[in-house]
Amino acid sequence: MVKLLALYKQPENKESFNDHYYNVHTPLAKKMPGLEKVEVTEIFGAPTGESDYHLLAELYFKDKETLMSSMNSPEGKAAAKDLMGFAGPLVTMMFGKVVEN
Repeated sequence: MVKLLALYKQPENKESFNDHYYNVHTPLAKKMPGLEKVEVTEIFGAPTGESDYHLLAELYFKDKETLMSSMNSPEGKAAAKDLMGFAGPLVTMMFGKVVEN
């Protein structure tokens, strides 16, 4: 299993960001073909106090090929376009392989 990770820095207006994230962006992302699971972590702090980060989203796919195909699908492109429109400067995206110990 692999996942697409999206790590979001603190937005200026959390209420507006969360409204768009949960009510517009997440429904778009959930339409991506091959998506098996979505987990969102709302970050509330760090061992040193405040965190520079607001959210971590993890989107799970069967394998790398399914992930890449999904990102290149019309639904994946729509989600990416929306992401860049409301959170482009705030988001860092990564791919990862799930390793079970």
